[in-house]
Amino acid sequence: MKLIGLLIIAPSSPSRRGLNEWMFEAEAKEEEEERSEEESEEESDEKPERKGTQGVIEIENPNLVKPKNLKARDVDIEKTTELSRREREEIEKQKAHERYMRLQEQGKTEQAKKDLERLALIRQQRAEAAKKREEEKAAREQKKVEARK
Repeated sequence: MKLIGLLIIAPSSPSRRGLNEWMFEAEAKEEEEERSEEESEEESDEKPERKGTQGVIEIENPNLVKPKNLKARDVDIEKTTELSRREREEIEKQKAHERYMRLQEQGKTEQAKKDLERLALIRQQRAEAAKKREEEKAAREQKKVEARK
């Protein structure tokens, strides 16, 4: 007979009594294995398992960089860190963009001057169109007054 997981494979023609005894023995063996596993786990908590030759020779890896924990009082605030080329270029790019936008708002860049010229032209066209509409409206009113007479 074999015990596979929870499936029991018994000999081809076991007696009823023999099968019950066998199942009882299998349960007892499982309980025994569980107890031994629990005991081994308790023992393994005390000493970590080492694989291979780790327990034989203890050597520190010279290439292993261990993280250094710095305390707040040990940190040098005045120490300046050098930026990488990419970081410097990014900061310069941001400052140049801010400078350009400031000049743009003041109307000192070529693009701002062109925009202001277009804006003045559009305002002038709109003023002329509004004046023309007012004149047409006044002319229609004048025609209505004349038509009533």
